Amino acid sequence: MSHSSGVDAFADRFRHALSCNNDAGNINKPDFRELDLGSPVSPLRTTRAPAASTSSSSSGSFSGRTGPNQVPRKPESSLTNSNTNNSCSSNHNNNNSGELSGSSENSPTARGFKPGHTRSDSGSAPGPLIYSGQTATSPAMNVLPTGNICPSGKILKTGMGMVANRSSRSDVLGSGMGNYGHGSIMRGGGKAEPVSSRGGGGNEAVKRGGHVQGVDPEELKRLGNECYKRGNFADALSLYDRAIAMSPASVAYRSNRAAALTGLGRLGEAVRECEEAVRLDPNYGRAHQRLASLFLRLGQVENARKHLCYPGMQADPSEMQKLQVVEKHISKCGDVRRIGDWKSVLREVDAAVAAGADSSPQLFLCRAEAFLKLHQIDDAETVLSHIPKSELHTSSTSQARFFGMLSEAYFYFVRAQIEMALGRFENAVTAAEKASGIDPRSVEVAVLLNNVRMVARARMRGNDLFKSERYTEACSAYGEGLRLDPSNSVLYCNRAACWFKLGQWERSIEDSNQALHIQPNYTKALLRRAASNSKLERWEEAVKDYEVLRRELPNDNEVAESLFHAQVALKKSRGEEVYNLKFGGEVEEVSGLEQFRAAISLPGVCVVHFEVASNSQCKQISPFVDTLCGRYPSINFLKVDIEENPGVATAENVRIVPTLKIYKNGSRVKEMVCPSREMLEHSVRHYSF
Repeated sequence: MSHSSGVDAFADRFRHALSCNNDAGNINKPDFRELDLGSPVSPLRTTRAPAASTSSSSSGSFSGRTGPNQVPRKPESSLTNSNTNNSCSSNHNNNNSGELSGSSENSPTARGFKPGHTRSDSGSAPGPLIYSGQTATSPAMNVLPTGNICPSGKILKTGMGMVANRSSRSDVLGSGMGNYGHGSIMRGGGKAEPVSSRGGGGNEAVKRGGHVQGVDPEELKRLGNECYKRGNFADALSLYDRAIAMSPASVAYRSNRAAALTGLGRLGEAVRECEEAVRLDPNYGRAHQRLASLFLRLGQVENARKHLCYPGMQADPSEMQKLQVVEKHISKCGDVRRIGDWKSVLREVDAAVAAGADSSPQLFLCRAEAFLKLHQIDDAETVLSHIPKSELHTSSTSQARFFGMLSEAYFYFVRAQIEMALGRFENAVTAAEKASGIDPRSVEVAVLLNNVRMVARARMRGNDLFKSERYTEACSAYGEGLRLDPSNSVLYCNRAACWFKLGQWERSIEDSNQALHIQPNYTKALLRRAASNSKLERWEEAVKDYEVLRRELPNDNEVAESLFHAQVALKKSRGEEVYNLKFGGEVEEVSGLEQFRAAISLPGVCVVHFEVASNSQCKQISPFVDTLCGRYPSINFLKVDIEENPGVATAENVRIVPTLKIYKNGSRVKEMVCPSREMLEHSVRHYSF
């Protein structure tokens, strides 16, 4: 071969290569390029669209790779060949997050199609892919969705553009549900989970907080709104939280989150969320409206008015009227509280709550204070225990004032009074000190703190003197405390104990009565009065008090014995004959008709339990009869098994068990067939006097 022929052959091959480039495109390029791998749901990089060899599948996959000898046709797109690359760059810059917006309203090619679905005809150029609710034109030959699947079907392994902390698990193409980008691409080979665009059961993946590709904040907000409308506030809150995490500066998301928190009863957190929305956008009207409504429910009239009448906003007349009604009742509540008209305080609190301030901790605290002053200590403690203590305080709520003191200080102010009334003096001092620390300028708080400390000191000194058996001095110490706190039932009861030790039983009864007037269920005061009445031989009064104590303290053996002796003494004082009564008797078992007749003929009251040992109802009531025997020792209790003693059953005409009969001085006065426990004890108590 000559040199010139070799040159000619080389030139022929060069010309052939140029011709192939012009005819068939870049067929000698590799299957893929090292592309910038951003988010798996980044916009497709649009250049030229290949001719479709098959219809696009419902899973969102497409057939667009040309064979080695095929020449790609121009795409049916508004983008021309001359500006393809510029258009792709512009599309990417308009979506800085790397995701499409999810709103089909902005997509001119989405008309006539359901969001998240594609439509194409076999043999024609493929239509645009619907991607998270928007459109993107089909990719050109050898150009892939950024960071997804290469034409060979394998995962593209490259470090270019990869997120540093991306998981090393493999990415696979999921089953797809017609929403390309909503459920097609998964990590780790797991099953893809679609997100329904209609807000039905398909929202579960979003609600659970799982990472669902292609869902933008607006979609999360829409799903949250649907949950909110159905009353699923917890699910709505979770969705709004995710939207805020993606777009923390959105005032609409924060306002919606406040609405969900309100639905869950978490008003303090709702206030904080609305305040953050107002901080981000001081002119956002919806947040101001929500804040006004929340502050009104919390009873904070001034804060509510500030947001309801915000400059540049027109106040809602109905909300304004509601605010004025609440303000009127709260103001009147303060007036009657100042003069100590506590019944009127309760009425005004109820009226303010009914008018709209239904979640005001301070109004409920005022109700507890009124109950305390009306000597309804149990009711006051119940109200206090049901006031939420974990309510979050914001700068606005913590600075609100009620009755001249800061709202948070008022909580400890009322608590200190209730603790003092219940005799928990150390707790009362602690609560008063907290109130003073929160609002040191409040005169009312300062006076309470001083009184609580002095009363606690007087009570401690009185206790020490009582232990030293210096009862007269102890009386003086308790009296000093009562001058500072004349409604303290504990101090009255303690002084009653001193009078009892000094043998001044009348004065002991007087102080016990004062304590019971303030706290009707005060068992110690009742015990002091019963013991003093016994010393004065006022047996009927003593028996009444011991009966109450026996019901309150059924396992107290000392109370049971005191009751027994008082009952015996009462019978004797009435001239009744008392035979062989002893404390702690047991139910006597009758073994014959003569024994039965002799037992019921004795003076006094006798209760007879007719039973059958194998009967289930008899087994249930028999232990309770034993309890009554110990509880009412002045009554004789008998039991008769009618199967073992048919003569007694025939004489008494007993056919059904359990049957209980009460005899008094030999005569039957009461008969009960299968009685309840309440009915049985009521009858026994009635005939025990």
